[in-house]
Amino acid sequence: GRVGSSSDNALAESFWQGLKRETMHERLLSTVRQARPEISQWLTYYNARRRHSALSYLSPAEFEQQH
Repeated sequence: GRVGSSSDNALAESFWQGLKRETMHERLLSTVRQARPEISQWLTYYNARRRHSALSYLSPAEFEQQH
């Protein structure tokens, strides 16, 4: 397969850091059963409302509507 570019890796790393920082570091999630709804809720927030500097401070949903 194609080897990812460094910018691809940076975007993925940024995503995972945000997920960890904004969900798991606030509270201890001991099991997958505990983590699953927290991650699902964060993904909904991340895609629908969280503003991204790479998207001119629009949420992904807002960016998609405008483009």
